[in-house]
Amino acid sequence: MMDKSFDASAVESRISALWEATGAFRAGRSERVDAEPFCMVIPPPNVTGNLHMGHALNNTLQDILARYRRMNGCDVLWQPGTDHAGIATQMVVERKLAEAQQPDRRTMGREAFLERVWAWKAESGGAIVQQLKRLGASCDWSRERFTLDEGLSRAVAKVFVQLYRDGLVYKDKRLVNWDPKFQTAISDLEVQQVECRGSFKWSRDDGAPLDAVSLGKVLSRNPNGHLYYFDYPVVDRDGEETGERVTVATTRPETMLGDTAVAVHPEDERYQSLVGRQVRLPLVGRLIAIVADAYSDPEKGTGAVKITPAHDFNDFEVGKRHEAEGARAINVLDAEARVVLKDNLAFFEGLESDHDHARLMAAVDGQDRFAARLAIVELMALAGLLARIEPHAHMVPHGDRSNAVLEPWLTDQWFVDAKTLAGPALDAVRDGRTQFVPKNWEKTYYDWLENIQPWCVSRQLWWGHQIPAWYSPWGGSFVEETDDAAYAAGLADGVERGALTEAEAEALSRDPARLAETFKRDEDVLDTWFSSALWPFSTLGWPDETPELKRFYPTAVLITGFDIIFFWVARMMMMGLHFQDAIPFRDVYIHALVRDEKGAKMSKSKGNVIDPIDLIDRYGADALRFTLAAMAAQGRDIKLSEARVEGYRNFATKLWNASRFAEMNGCARVAGFDPAATREPLNRWILGQAARAAAETAGAIESYRFNDAANAVYRFVWSVFCDWHLELAKPVLQGEADEAVRAETRATIAHVLDTIYGLLHPFMPFLTEELWAIKGEAGPSREGPLAMGPWPNEGIEIDEAIESEIGWVVDLIGEIRSVKSEMGVPPSTAMSVILVSPGDRTAKSAAAWSEAVKRLARVESIETAEQAPPGSVLLVVRGEVAALPLAGVVDLAAERARLDKEIAKVKVEIAKVAAKLGNDDFLARAPEEVIAEHEERRETFEARLVKLSHARERLEGV
Repeated sequence: MMDKSFDASAVESRISALWEATGAFRAGRSERVDAEPFCMVIPPPNVTGNLHMGHALNNTLQDILARYRRMNGCDVLWQPGTDHAGIATQMVVERKLAEAQQPDRRTMGREAFLERVWAWKAESGGAIVQQLKRLGASCDWSRERFTLDEGLSRAVAKVFVQLYRDGLVYKDKRLVNWDPKFQTAISDLEVQQVECRGSFKWSRDDGAPLDAVSLGKVLSRNPNGHLYYFDYPVVDRDGEETGERVTVATTRPETMLGDTAVAVHPEDERYQSLVGRQVRLPLVGRLIAIVADAYSDPEKGTGAVKITPAHDFNDFEVGKRHEAEGARAINVLDAEARVVLKDNLAFFEGLESDHDHARLMAAVDGQDRFAARLAIVELMALAGLLARIEPHAHMVPHGDRSNAVLEPWLTDQWFVDAKTLAGPALDAVRDGRTQFVPKNWEKTYYDWLENIQPWCVSRQLWWGHQIPAWYSPWGGSFVEETDDAAYAAGLADGVERGALTEAEAEALSRDPARLAETFKRDEDVLDTWFSSALWPFSTLGWPDETPELKRFYPTAVLITGFDIIFFWVARMMMMGLHFQDAIPFRDVYIHALVRDEKGAKMSKSKGNVIDPIDLIDRYGADALRFTLAAMAAQGRDIKLSEARVEGYRNFATKLWNASRFAEMNGCARVAGFDPAATREPLNRWILGQAARAAAETAGAIESYRFNDAANAVYRFVWSVFCDWHLELAKPVLQGEADEAVRAETRATIAHVLDTIYGLLHPFMPFLTEELWAIKGEAGPSREGPLAMGPWPNEGIEIDEAIESEIGWVVDLIGEIRSVKSEMGVPPSTAMSVILVSPGDRTAKSAAAWSEAVKRLARVESIETAEQAPPGSVLLVVRGEVAALPLAGVVDLAAERARLDKEIAKVKVEIAKVAAKLGNDDFLARAPEEVIAEHEERRETFEARLVKLSHARERLEGV
């Protein structure tokens, strides 16, 4: 006998053990070697991570596809793995060292530190894998990969070396996003834009001296968020100041030390006479050109822009365009974002020797950038060259993990020629070999690839794939897959250059310690996105020609979020096409965000983060999974509330209770049951409905309409099977029906339940696996877990005559219930329903199902008449008219007045919300969650208005 309720916490671990013991998720099982391959690679979560709601959605959708394809007989490989997460993992371990008051990484050295990181990974890393298993992810866990495992490390080295030999990897001095706290370049994805706005305001036109003390206090609290206006004196051909000044505005005064030009728009009449002339850079004395460039916006600031190529991405490009006019790059900051002038040859190059730099050096050299900012502002004020200071709201880049303000910094890094690799990746989407779902995301993909910049792939970290490049004392560089190959190349180069004799090279080759001392390996590691760009083929065994690579590449589909289309999807496309000469996946499904119930983006700072593990603990993994799937409409963010999860937990309970009801009434699986051989109309009706639900669910899953698939199952289970079929079948099961009819009905119910378990399994795997096993005990034994199939194939078509007959009965009962509810009639109120001039088929249906109608609609009798009695509400049910007499039951005049009043109130509320949503100022200023809340209120009121209007229309003419 089944338990009274479904206990998810007791079932989930047991079902997981069953799947593992039976190898349910293993690819290439012997009985399916000839099956159609279906492969997905999991977006590898960080080894430091924990399951968040984005992971839960992403992996639920992947799991639905994997389970669906597996049940349909495909050889499914859902390839799992984790990412080493260079900067995040290094940060975790360094923080733990600091908490334990142990030596930092630089004190202990690279080798010892990496041993600590691997020890942490073995002990604490990868917790998210266990959390994914709790979610029910049906990956082939026996094939789990790690981006730093031996095989993937070999693949990374091979790719880097090959790209280098192809001229697609090179070392260059360019601007990068630099994190001065972690002292490494970081990717664009790790940049968080934070709006900063200051509060200090000063102008020399006011006549008051600059209050340096107040400015210092403001800058110490909020160093960003101000705009500083500086005067640059114009000079003549002899370098003498003419008295003219060009005023520029900057948010980062410290970078002015590296200015090498001032740009004005070519069509700005204010400055046309100055183009080609020079200004003297204040405090420094460098003469810099005034250049014409469209980058300068005449409508912003003063229209004149200081150009600092070494410290601004836009300025770097302007500088390249005006190199001939002296707009070179001068780096004035070090790795810790301190101003560095002493021994800075680039800074002093071309400066007049008689210019006094002592005061400037004393004030800023070696100072942190923000301290230097204050000093420069004060020096400019003393020189009479500070025009004004204004509060200025603007976005300032911060490191997403360090929270440090980032610097665009000029440094030597390794780059990939992404422009060349992007061409085939663009073509593959344009010609349809790879398709995005929804299709609108293709534009995002195109926009990025068509404007792609060189990809900085080096990071100044220790945890990661160390760049396979070695350098010799005589200036040679050697990019090879292994140190042995690098040493061999280096020795040959040394002999060729004359730096080594053949005898010295021979002796050196036999001394590993001296080789390692002679050839210094590049200390940097590769960006983690570099290794994950190889994920679709490296995880399948490349660079070896493995059976898995041959069978499962290209993969079928990638499911991921829109925020990494640039950083991962595009790069996998580039690498797959370059190294496999084939697309890595045929479809890319982009899912939306999971927001809180008000539509706000989840964040720790807002305190609105919902922990999926907490929801699993309270409601079970199935309830969370079904909620996410049912709300995953293409292109629409999910507003997740705990109430929705609880509601779908109740749905699980509904199915459990229906299964228990069936068990209590002897509904057991019958071997060889043939749906097409059933005779009873009710049974043929539900089997036809089940076939329709199976087709709808399959079609929706295959077109990535996960919400439609989930809702198709939900409607069938709750609104068709439980609410109607079981209710209509109760007299057969519990009355004195013919035994053959009762037996057929029992077998049909058991069969439909099996169909339900199959249709629902991709969404609610734990519940359905448990019910499958329980039902198996009551009938013939199962061949294996439900996870191994089969997908329901009903083999019966809709019988239109039966569907029409029972559909009319169901709709009639539903309409009667609706009218009673709308008019506030208590369900138990004695009423009759009048069929107005019914057709022969309707009359027969009414006679055949009269007891069911009376029982389920709570009416006393079903009668026929030529006309509806006075005071009746008319119901049109599939073209037939029925009347529900309300005279004497409902005060019709009062009901009309009530509905009119309610309709008026709702219209007022709709108008109020519409006015706000139509107000551009409100839309510009209101937080996104407030706007989302108003939109939801409007939808609620509009739905309420439709319902009230329908009820009011029923009373017209009554």
